[in-house]
Amino acid sequence: MQPNEPQRLEIQRNSDATVVRFRDRRITDSMEIEELGRELYQLAADDGHGKLVLNFAAVEFLSSATLGKLIKLHGKMKAGGGMLKLCNIRPQIYEVFKICGLDRVFDIRADEADALAAF
Repeated sequence: MQPNEPQRLEIQRNSDATVVRFRDRRITDSMEIEELGRELYQLAADDGHGKLVLNFAAVEFLSSATLGKLIKLHGKMKAGGGMLKLCNIRPQIYEVFKICGLDRVFDIRADEADALAAF
């Protein structure tokens, strides 16, 4: 891994959007969550990342602090004129989004192809 390469994220730049896949199955450690937040916010700040897809296929569990980072990322993307889509969220995690009302905040799609097509 390169020194500036994200530790928590796998990033794939397409011609139209950037797809982000999480490396961690459980996103619960506070230090890792802080690092994850920095990496996501950097993507939102970089030119050429106006359309982000967050693919949660590998994520089995995430903490409320992680949800806070996602909410902040959503705000940064919106403020910068960007768009954010989430996809491949497991049913038990989606339930948490729904209970918190975040299913109305985020554009959540079934899979990566659907998320990319939604732009």
